[in-house]
Amino acid sequence: MARHPTKQADNRPQSRDIGALRGLWPFIRPYRAMAAGALLALVLTAAISLILPVAVRRVVDGFGQGGTLLDQYFEAALAIAAALALGTAARYWLVTRFGERVVADIRKAVFDRVLSMSPAFFERILTGEIISRITTDTTLILSVIGSSVSVALRNALILIGGLGMLMVTSAKLTGLVLLLVPAVIVPIVVLGRRLRGLSRENQDWIAASSGTASEALLAAQTVQAFTHEDLTRRDFARVTEKSFDAAQRRIGLRALMTAIVIMLVFSGVVGVLWVGARDVRAGAMTVGALVQFVIYAVLVAGSVGALSEIWGEIQRAAGATERLMELLRAEDSVRDPVDPVALPRPAAGAIRFENVRFHYPSRPGVAALDGVDLTIRPGETVALVGPSGAGKTTMIQLIQRFWDPLSGTVSIDGIDLRRMARADFRRAIALVPQDPAIFAMSARDNIRFGRPEASDAEVEAAARAAHAWDFLSELPEGPDTFVGERGVMLSGGQKQRIAIARAILRDAPILLLDEATSALDAGSERAVQQAVERLSCGRTTVVVAHRLATVKRADRIVVFDRGRIVAEGTHDELVAQNGLYAELARLQFAAG
Repeated sequence: MARHPTKQADNRPQSRDIGALRGLWPFIRPYRAMAAGALLALVLTAAISLILPVAVRRVVDGFGQGGTLLDQYFEAALAIAAALALGTAARYWLVTRFGERVVADIRKAVFDRVLSMSPAFFERILTGEIISRITTDTTLILSVIGSSVSVALRNALILIGGLGMLMVTSAKLTGLVLLLVPAVIVPIVVLGRRLRGLSRENQDWIAASSGTASEALLAAQTVQAFTHEDLTRRDFARVTEKSFDAAQRRIGLRALMTAIVIMLVFSGVVGVLWVGARDVRAGAMTVGALVQFVIYAVLVAGSVGALSEIWGEIQRAAGATERLMELLRAEDSVRDPVDPVALPRPAAGAIRFENVRFHYPSRPGVAALDGVDLTIRPGETVALVGPSGAGKTTMIQLIQRFWDPLSGTVSIDGIDLRRMARADFRRAIALVPQDPAIFAMSARDNIRFGRPEASDAEVEAAARAAHAWDFLSELPEGPDTFVGERGVMLSGGQKQRIAIARAILRDAPILLLDEATSALDAGSERAVQQAVERLSCGRTTVVVAHRLATVKRADRIVVFDRGRIVAEGTHDELVAQNGLYAELARLQFAAG
């Protein structure tokens, strides 16, 4: 847990206004018709709400009139209430559906963007924080789009319409009400600015908490093995408490703002009603008119209170939108060309490094590769050996263009990788990494990950070739057994054999093996090595290995040290040179 997500969170600029919500427009635009329907329902319900007090006034003032007319007033009031109920239901259905649709598109867009980012992006941000943004932040946006905005617009319409109807009912009393407006707006503006900053801080600490939890849970066995539980719990608790503290400050400020606004509004309303009651006693207005004014005053006051609360929600959504837009606008250091060149099919599989220099962004002072020149012929098996950190795995990563070299070129079949779409040339590559990714699905589907359209018979053939079928058949449900998150039900060697079967099934012209047999016992290693040798026939194969016994039969062995090629040749030729390879061979074979 060397990195801490809160450092990144603290460095992000704070949202200054709700202008960040403009970033949602590209996701709203395709559903303008749906939004228009929701807006129409919203306007109708607001209008009906404003008509209802007039109906109440008619009923109140009609008590002294004939029974038939009074009945008609009651019937009209019930009809208005029914229309309000139907309109409100329609508004809820349209607005909620609209919000869910927009947020679903946002989640997909952010996931699609992040999934294609190069490893440099993940050096700057924890996976748990990304997941927090996709879940927690989008939930905030859903709350605003699917509820708060609708409620805010409805209350804004009722506020405007209510003020108009107050003026019609009694200009004198309305003038007194309007005197309260500046007193209400000032705390909303002043406290709202501080509330935005606290909302963003709260969300950043929530993301940090998710990042810390994700990192610890993914390495739960390592945490337990080193009896690191208490320290990890304290670390998570500290970050979670920071999130709680930020939330507490935000909630307290919002509660204060709400209390001030409601107190000012209702104190003013009470004062205005006192004046109105005196006018009724003096005969200046009817009881029904006062009741109508009271209802409109309550509607207006309630709208102001609701808007003050919703303003805080909108500010939080603005902060969440800003964080999501950061992901969507993030610049990737590795990008596909605008007009890519297609890799010829079938690919021959020739690989060439020309004067390649590369430094990892996190270690700019250390050269991972320093002027590497290497040509691998189609169908050739080349082993990369050398001490840890010599640059072997970096070569594998550059062949897949997870990184771009600082200088020089990496090409397949004579075409610079930077001139091709990554998805195009990666289809010509099969990879078996040192730590294979096993997904939370069945063993069969994990193998089929190499070629999704493969039949069950082809999956079985690949598993047999990788010497994986025997242990797969012994699982509780055979190859259809669910293997758990990250393959927790499997041993290291079983995971690796599934990864090898996946590469066999892919049937690509270029095969990359990064310590592919490191987790196998001696018997399994011999069996899998035979499968790899059969698999590599007719394919360009690049093997990274520390155990030299696994590369003795390679067509060529390339020895790396400190990012440079220091020797190359066959096993016997390199042993005869009495250099670094010979020293490594003596240490390993003597130990064996």
